[in-house]
Amino acid sequence: MAQSQPSRRQVLTTAGQVAAVTAAAAKFAPSTYAASNQTIRLSLIGCGGRGTGAVGNALNVKDGNAELYAMADLYDKKMDIAQRALAKRYPDQVHVSDNHKFTGFDGFKKAVDVLSPGDVALCTTRAYIRPVHVEYAVSKGINVFMEKPFAPDPAGLKRMLKAGEMADKKGVKIAAGLQCRHSPARAALIERIKTGVMGDISYIRANRLGGGGPLGNVGDKANSFEQQLLFGRTHLLWVGSGHMVDNLIHQIDECCWLMDGWPVECHGMGGKVHTDDHGQNIDTYSMEFTFADGRKALCGFRRAPKGFREFATYVHGTKTAAQFSGNVHAATVHQFKDQRISNDNIAWTPEPDAMSPWDYEWVDFIDAIRNNKPYNEAKRAVYSDYASLMGRAAAHLNRIVTWDEVTGSDFQFCDYLDKLDYNSPPPVKADENGYFPAPMSDKWTEL
Repeated sequence: MAQSQPSRRQVLTTAGQVAAVTAAAAKFAPSTYAASNQTIRLSLIGCGGRGTGAVGNALNVKDGNAELYAMADLYDKKMDIAQRALAKRYPDQVHVSDNHKFTGFDGFKKAVDVLSPGDVALCTTRAYIRPVHVEYAVSKGINVFMEKPFAPDPAGLKRMLKAGEMADKKGVKIAAGLQCRHSPARAALIERIKTGVMGDISYIRANRLGGGGPLGNVGDKANSFEQQLLFGRTHLLWVGSGHMVDNLIHQIDECCWLMDGWPVECHGMGGKVHTDDHGQNIDTYSMEFTFADGRKALCGFRRAPKGFREFATYVHGTKTAAQFSGNVHAATVHQFKDQRISNDNIAWTPEPDAMSPWDYEWVDFIDAIRNNKPYNEAKRAVYSDYASLMGRAAAHLNRIVTWDEVTGSDFQFCDYLDKLDYNSPPPVKADENGYFPAPMSDKWTEL
């Protein structure tokens, strides 16, 4: 259609609209943008292996111009160990002075407060406190990287959703630790599926089957709040969601990515292998997720010695099958000639990923910060965690759990997260023999 010349009023109106948008962008820019010559300073909150690994991925970004600037943890020793390890690998990018190392339950606030617009707070502690830390950083206009899981219970995920909504209003950027979403090889298979070459997706299989030991009797440490934080990361549900969610959330997220949606219900079953386990986990989880159109994702987790091991995600179409993910989140991606999964039956393989998904994740995040691109993974990450909690509850309760049930729940393991100190009472206690309460379908609540 031929375009007529705009009137003076149209020009002025358009100019006013552009000016309004520019003003709004300028309002948000200080919270989200780092100029090309500005160093992106990182505050590491939680100095364990996952936190130090995330710092390494951030510092790996070529021309990222990032530095580790501050640290916070409950213990000086953990900070010192992490700082030495990172300084050895990145001697020119680790600049943490003694007055930028903070301990205690309020140390995270100090680690955020020393940052400036464009910087990043890495929230990588145990999952129980993640919503509190992310909420505070966002309220201060500081960009966030948050490790998974994002909360151990539905109430925590509701709080995290609100923090994500606040981030949108403030223009704060949030990256979430579901790094496989940043794999080019996986994205290439997604695009190939969209062309119909595999037919329609019928179902997905995603398993993480391996070993791993139970929690032994920890004696006098059992009912100490501080000690529970140390030994309970995967053994106590209130601390870190339990070992299934902590590990299998990646595969559940991959299933939702492939299905391009969220499950409406999950039927779960589970059982015990380690009868001497003093923790709260069961050892086997079998989950059947159903999506809105009736398609299924079958997810399994097992902790048992000397059994069959598998760490992979497979997708089955009406024409052919494919592998979507491999061992330790490797981008092992293939389409097969038919439904037979075998290296001698591969029909197509994408260009291999040039780096790990953890590094790709930070390349994308820093690019968004440098170029002021919209970037907020909070809602998607929380929804994947909701799906994981839905699977956990279904297996623990031995019944079907719906999406509306888990997202509508206000259940919380610990309801005094904003008032914690080293002497806080533990949310769960072991009995006289050192055993913590474990899921029994007729005597259990987590929704």
